[in-house]
Amino acid sequence: MEGWNAYYRNDEEEEENEEGDQSGGYYKTTGRDSLVFLVDASKEMFIKGEDGEPSNFDLTMQVVRSVYTSKIISSCRDLVALVFYGTEQSKNPRNSFKHVYVYHDLDEPGAKRVQEVDALRGMKGAQLAADTMGSGETSLGDALWCCSNLYSDIKLRLSHKRLMIFTCVDDPHGGDSVKDRQARTKASDLKDTGVVIDLMHLKKAGGFDVSHFFCDVVSPPEDESDLGLQLEPCNKLEDLQKRVRAKEQKKRAMARLNLCLGEGVNVAVGIYATAVTARKPAPIRLYRENNEPVRSKTRTFHTQTGSILLPGAIKKAQTYGKRQIVMEEDEVNSIKKFEDPGMYLIGFKPMEKLKVHHHIRPSVFIYPEEEDVKGSACLFSALLTKCSERNLFALCRCVIRRNGPPRFAALVPQKEQVDEGKIQITPPGFNVIYLPYADDTRTLDTPQFSSASQVQVDKMKQIVTKLRFKYRSDAFENPVIQQHYRNLEALALDMMAPEDTEDLIMPKVDQINSRVGPLAQEFKDLVYPEGYNPESKPAAKRKSADSGGGAEKKPKVEVSEDELKAHVQKGTLGKLTVPVLKEACKQYGVRTTGTKKQELIDALTAQLGP
Repeated sequence: MEGWNAYYRNDEEEEENEEGDQSGGYYKTTGRDSLVFLVDASKEMFIKGEDGEPSNFDLTMQVVRSVYTSKIISSCRDLVALVFYGTEQSKNPRNSFKHVYVYHDLDEPGAKRVQEVDALRGMKGAQLAADTMGSGETSLGDALWCCSNLYSDIKLRLSHKRLMIFTCVDDPHGGDSVKDRQARTKASDLKDTGVVIDLMHLKKAGGFDVSHFFCDVVSPPEDESDLGLQLEPCNKLEDLQKRVRAKEQKKRAMARLNLCLGEGVNVAVGIYATAVTARKPAPIRLYRENNEPVRSKTRTFHTQTGSILLPGAIKKAQTYGKRQIVMEEDEVNSIKKFEDPGMYLIGFKPMEKLKVHHHIRPSVFIYPEEEDVKGSACLFSALLTKCSERNLFALCRCVIRRNGPPRFAALVPQKEQVDEGKIQITPPGFNVIYLPYADDTRTLDTPQFSSASQVQVDKMKQIVTKLRFKYRSDAFENPVIQQHYRNLEALALDMMAPEDTEDLIMPKVDQINSRVGPLAQEFKDLVYPEGYNPESKPAAKRKSADSGGGAEKKPKVEVSEDELKAHVQKGTLGKLTVPVLKEACKQYGVRTTGTKKQELIDALTAQLGP
């Protein structure tokens, strides 16, 4: 029934196993993401660290550049702005605020902006910042007010608004209570309009005390997965990048539905894709004369009249038993609908019943949605705790989307994990493992081989032990994707050459050899015959005719002269094969002008005929 698939699936609601669905998602309010970097430009930010470590300003510019480039690749429609406060010069809309310098307005990131941020890095960047903006008085309240105006000037609908403050000064106003009160008031106004304020505080001599001022400015955690304000400052670029990445990446739900635990007991959950295959973007077709994008449209025409057919005039059919079964679209929709979207609990099973080969497609992750159904987080947490304690997984029937097929799934509990900097590594929740139906299971007839000896097994165990290492999938980048974007970046930023890309999945042969040592040769001696070389091609073996192993020649088939004359008289020479006809011509001295069968028959007929 493969031909029915195109008709049996809605164009706008494909099955959930399509990776395009997983990479997307939706917010509760549609629109674009926005992010404002509010960076302290006071003199303290330009002080270099010990042993030549970069200044806090340089670290911040590296993070801003990293976010710009990642936005260009992953979500180029998001809006990003860069604002400095505590500057000597002022540059903002209508120049209403002193000591506030809007370096970039809220707009989509581009190559020019990346180049401008690059110019602020390093020693030359610090000098350019001093010449362009300088360092002066600090008024965080004016800076927050300016950022509020940036948001109000945007006419687009924004789904998520976030503002990040980068500073190493825990008391920006030096004890000025008036400025402190103004800043707290403006921060409260921003939070009331839906702006989330985060603090990325940097290393400071004597420590950074968030209780002096900033604990009243930043926003509270958005949900249980948000760790909120961090007490320890960032000392390294990697730590700062992790914190910024954890804050600026907004969760996108593939779907939101109810997990039914029984009659009248529902838990609202959101479904998230934790891993989606990264692909290079599709090329954009341009008109060669002016490089304007072109769009393609498809029209369906009547084969006889040539008129354009509307969708309502088109039907599709499936052939079954030499008969065309034609159905209307509403009939197909009614057939394919099983039930409304949701997850329905069937029961529980011990974890050892779940096998590796049961994973037939990438899993998804579910997390409670307290806003949809009150008490969902509490009940979800209790279910997660008990499943983890008893080492159980839940069996469910899942319908992810309207008109989607029902799936058989296992809910595997996952506990929360955080790193040393209290950045969440894995969130608490359930991994949804899609299980195969009986129709999906295949029986394999595997070939039988002789089993390895215990000595060979023990030697391989030693090799495996030597080659073990700590593995994390997020530590390996796709070299094809990385090389692609490095090349695009080099072209867009007018770089002399793209940055080198390290292929992290290339085996480290020297390190492997040093770890394994002589074990590899010892294993080869135990398993392979003497003189075995896997890189050399085995020579073709030819046995002599005496040994009986050579290629045997087919015996010659001889036909007597009387038999040939009888075939000639009856006209049945065509029943003989070409080799037999050739041998007859040689035997009786018949000369032929060719080697084709008809030519041989004609020659024999002329020689032996009446």
